[in-house]
Amino acid sequence: MTLRHLTIFIKVCECGSITKAAEKLFLAQPAVSLAISELEKYYGIHLFDRISRKLYITQAGKQFLDYALHITGLYKEMETEMKNWDSIGSLHIGSSITIGTHFLPKYVEVFSHIYPEIKVHITVNNSKNIENMVLNNEVDFALIEGVLHTDRLIAESFLEDELVLVCGMVHPLSAQTKISLDELTQQTFLLREPESGTRELFDSTLLTYGVSIEPSWESVSTGAIIQALIKGFGLSALPYYLVKDLLDSKLLHRLYLQNIDFKRKFHIIYHKNKYLTKSALAFLEICKDSSHQ
Repeated sequence: MTLRHLTIFIKVCECGSITKAAEKLFLAQPAVSLAISELEKYYGIHLFDRISRKLYITQAGKQFLDYALHITGLYKEMETEMKNWDSIGSLHIGSSITIGTHFLPKYVEVFSHIYPEIKVHITVNNSKNIENMVLNNEVDFALIEGVLHTDRLIAESFLEDELVLVCGMVHPLSAQTKISLDELTQQTFLLREPESGTRELFDSTLLTYGVSIEPSWESVSTGAIIQALIKGFGLSALPYYLVKDLLDSKLLHRLYLQNIDFKRKFHIIYHKNKYLTKSALAFLEICKDSSHQ
C-alpha cells in the first residue's frame, strides 16, 4: 500500500462520495474506486458499507482512518522537519472564539519572536468545529474552551476561566447584584450557538438543576451579543476574560446566580497519534506560561 492509497481513502471519507473525491483529487472515478477496493482486498476488511448508492464508513474504516491520518500527517511532518529542521516551515493552529479573540494574538506574538521564520496559520471557529479539524489533521493542535467528545484526542488544561452572567447598564436587572434561578428563567437571553464551548457549559450546568433556557438570540459572534446587551436586549453568559474590560468600564453589569457558578478550564488538544515538532511544543509551552496570559 502507498501514500496515494491513503490519501485517496482520506478524501473519500471527507467527501462521503467516490465521485466527489475523484473531482477533488483530479482523478478518474474508476481510479478512486480501484484504490478503495485494493485497500479492502489487501487488509481483508470492508471500509465502507454501500447502501442506496451512498457510502457509510464502517467501524473498521474509522479505525483505518485514524491510522491513515496519522501516517499522512507524519509524512508531512517529515517533509518539513528533514528539509528545514524546524527553523522554517509553518504551524497550523485552531482556536475557539474566546481564546482566539483574547489570548491567541499574544501567544503568536511571543512565538514569532522566538521562531521568526515559521509561518503561523490560525483558524478560529467554535469548539466543536475546531475539534473536528484536529481529528481530520487540518490543524496541528488547537486551543479550545469546551470539553472533548472523543477519546482520540489528548487534552491538556492550561488556564482557568468562568462564564459570567451579564446585562447592559440600561437593563432593569442592572440595579441588583444577585438573581435567583426562578428569576433567571423569566429573562430574555442572548447566547452563543449550541456547538460553542461557552453555550455547552451554560446549558449543561443549568441542566443539572433541571433548567433549560431557550434563547431569543443566538449568534456565532460574541461581539454582536455584547452590542445587543449594551443596548439592553436581555442577559447573556459570556467568558469573564472577554467582558472584564466592559465590566470595569461600566458598559456591562455582572449578575451572580445564587449558589451556581460556571467555572471551566481552557485546553490544548491534539490527536493522540500526532507528532508535535519542536516549534509546536514551544508554542504549547508559551500557552502554559502564566506570564503570557
